[in-house]
Amino acid sequence: MTHKAAVLGASGYAGGQLVRLLDGHPSIDVVYLGAHSWAGQSLGSAHPQLGGGDRIMGPIDVNMMPEADMAFLALPHGESWKIGSALVERGVKVVDLGSDFRLDSDDRYVEAYGQHHPLADDLSSWVYGLPELFGPSISAAGRVAAPGCYPTSALLALAPLVHEGIVEIDGIVVDAISGVSGAGRKVSADLTFGAVAEGVRAYGVFNHRHRPEIEAGLEAFVGAPASIVFTPHLAPMQAGLLSTCYGDLAGAAGDVEAVLKDFYVDARFVDVIGQPPQTRWVVGSNRALLSAHADERTGKVIVLSAIDNLGKGAAGQAVQCANLMLGEPEDAGLTSAGWLP
Repeated sequence: MTHKAAVLGASGYAGGQLVRLLDGHPSIDVVYLGAHSWAGQSLGSAHPQLGGGDRIMGPIDVNMMPEADMAFLALPHGESWKIGSALVERGVKVVDLGSDFRLDSDDRYVEAYGQHHPLADDLSSWVYGLPELFGPSISAAGRVAAPGCYPTSALLALAPLVHEGIVEIDGIVVDAISGVSGAGRKVSADLTFGAVAEGVRAYGVFNHRHRPEIEAGLEAFVGAPASIVFTPHLAPMQAGLLSTCYGDLAGAAGDVEAVLKDFYVDARFVDVIGQPPQTRWVVGSNRALLSAHADERTGKVIVLSAIDNLGKGAAGQAVQCANLMLGEPEDAGLTSAGWLP
């Protein structure tokens, strides 16, 4: 069966990656491309690497996509809620790559964004889209909120070990570093070449919006309250994300990599490797590479997690969720490896 999809926010980095992946999908056809400021222009004008000179992006309007039975929302924060629920009411399955519906309560939303959610009553109806942890719920869902890039990396590293009682849920520290594309396509003086090149900097210290999301994801999977320290960093690279996660051992040190390997034995896109992963090994793919070590001397566990922030951290994961929602093979359209040498 062929499914017809709309990509709203096609002009952005994540939106462009969505189109790239869906153009190679065996059972999803893109029938509508939507954008805000790029509306009326060709896809190729926003993403020359995709060609598409005859594919014109239209406005973000639910009335412009009557054929679509699947919609991907790759919109800035605060835009998805305006159309997400309306699409669902029309019977369209929705995967939102934005942050509007990732948190399951208005209290958490206020904590992350400093204001109440405009559709607070709808938050609990969206399924958190991390397939390796919540696959069955995603398969049964009509509306899925794809996780942020940092939470994806951190939760894949930590959730199994906390769930299995290897790592304490309290005292977790996550230090993560990401490429510039994680900030999106918006123009900002802080993201110019001169501001980013030849340096690494921390940002959002203690108050980054992904910290409540990581805590919420841990709580949902483990069933106990979580409180973490999270510090993101910006690196002078286009894409890629590496998280270094620290947790307290809950008991004697054991083979933590074996625990992770057992948990992910059937996971198509997560590999536990015997060496520290590098971002260049995953850029362009939907893969996550993990490695872990238990340090008996300090009573700590260190887990390293590498993903492509635009792949497993955004567009790739959204397609993975859509595959589950549509009953397609989980890896449909996602079989390519990373492209860096």
